[in-house]
Amino acid sequence: MNYKDLADLIFPDAKDIEYYEKKYPERNLPEGAIVTRFAPSPTGFVHIGGLYQSLAAKMAAKKTGGVFFLRVEDTDQKREVENGVTDIVNSLKDFEMEPDEGMISDTEEIGIYGPYKQSLRKDIYRSYAKYLLEQGKAYPCFCTPEDDEIRRKKQESANIRPGYYGNWAKCRNLTIDEMVEKIQNGEKYIIRFKSPGREDRKIRHKDIIKGTVDFPEHDQDIVIIKADGLPTYHFAHAVDDHLMRTTHIIRSDEWLSSVPLHLQLFQELGFRPPKYAHISPIMKNDNGNKRKLSKRKDPEAAVSYYKKEGIPAEAVKEYLLNIANSTFENWRRANLDKSIDEFDFQLNKMSISGALFDMVKLLDVSKTVISKMSSEEVYNKSFKWAKEYDEELVKLLEDREYALKVFGIERDNSQKPRKDLAKWSDVKENIIYMYQAPTSYDFDKITKENAKEIIEKYIEVYDPTDDKQTWFNKVKDVAEELGYAREVKEYKQSPDNWPGHVGDISTVIRVSLTGRRNTPDMYEIMQVLGKDEVMKRLKGIKD
Repeated sequence: MNYKDLADLIFPDAKDIEYYEKKYPERNLPEGAIVTRFAPSPTGFVHIGGLYQSLAAKMAAKKTGGVFFLRVEDTDQKREVENGVTDIVNSLKDFEMEPDEGMISDTEEIGIYGPYKQSLRKDIYRSYAKYLLEQGKAYPCFCTPEDDEIRRKKQESANIRPGYYGNWAKCRNLTIDEMVEKIQNGEKYIIRFKSPGREDRKIRHKDIIKGTVDFPEHDQDIVIIKADGLPTYHFAHAVDDHLMRTTHIIRSDEWLSSVPLHLQLFQELGFRPPKYAHISPIMKNDNGNKRKLSKRKDPEAAVSYYKKEGIPAEAVKEYLLNIANSTFENWRRANLDKSIDEFDFQLNKMSISGALFDMVKLLDVSKTVISKMSSEEVYNKSFKWAKEYDEELVKLLEDREYALKVFGIERDNSQKPRKDLAKWSDVKENIIYMYQAPTSYDFDKITKENAKEIIEKYIEVYDPTDDKQTWFNKVKDVAEELGYAREVKEYKQSPDNWPGHVGDISTVIRVSLTGRRNTPDMYEIMQVLGKDEVMKRLKGIKD
């Protein structure tokens, strides 16, 4: 018997690989177009690092007229979690990073290079495993878990590098007849790749982000088809990225050490290897020490955290680009109103070491992003968030016309739009005084008796039809009449001459109406509250 006979015995129904080479042809794309992917496993929540990788991949593909696709790597079905695929799909959708191809729900996909779930590509992997068997580049391995444990202990006690390689590869040198006999006797087996590598030789790899890296050559005979018939990650990755015509693999740098194996697989399968870009992890400052964002310790590690907090997708992406490319911040300063899609994103300008995650900076970016939104956008987005997370806010926003006026304060047509909202979960606290009269007052250095006197005088001159300048002039008149400085600068020049200044008068009015000393523009607030509500609140203080 020969290797072809062995391959036919193991995979009698597998198609010739030429069938798949024709079925998945080279893509008809512009020269230099990048085809890349997000390829997560449905084994837990989507990490912010996954979103970071996806953003880099999508922007790189879009800039070159390429393709960004979503492939689900679900061959480790023991670890798969319920709704894992749905969560992945929805996470990309929530952050407006839908793929051009691939999975669009748990069961649906778009594109002609599928299936985009590895568990549905079993026949494809069998064909390519058969091809390696025919070439003598793979073999069935009959070692049991007990055999593997014995080997591991011997290597450990001899202080020898662990693994299945060289003289430790017990089944590598079985004759074809011995392999056939074991199979016909019903012995269980897996399929291993026969590595041509030697650890004493080096390979040199040029990574798009990390630069030139030297590695020992790969020499382990890894498993490529498991006992359940599904492929291992390494083998599936090589077959899928070849057939899906991936040009660039953008992934976490925890996979950097796998490059020698992956390049070897591509070579032995006769594939043109893709380019690799290994992204450093997002780090966190923990009492002066940098560490990776942890799924267990850090709620902000989960993509779902940002949705639940109501941090806009635009802000998260804007912030991630800040840490992805050092040139982004200057670009944004020079292009305040441009879409991030117009930024010239460069993979080779990503940080070689881990970027430090800064929640304060993210929220600051988010405030700027929200400040550029119209009142209608703020209303629609906060209302949509509230329907999922905050019933009380939904009730406040049910009167759409009034809510739009509230959100329009210091926003629509404003030269300096307000920056008091960092996330939709801030909205209720920021607008509640527009719906509920204050129940307590803190006038700071003004006594309640003096505050009542100020309000009494102000009620006498209040006219809701006044324009803004007239309104403020009347506040100044009240200040002057009660012996306060009409101008703040007058007070600062001679503070002993007055009990306070016009700012103290406006603060009393502000606190009386809102219960707060700091709010957006008071004139606009009063216009939105309307005469009846303003008078009711002012009289509540006076009485």
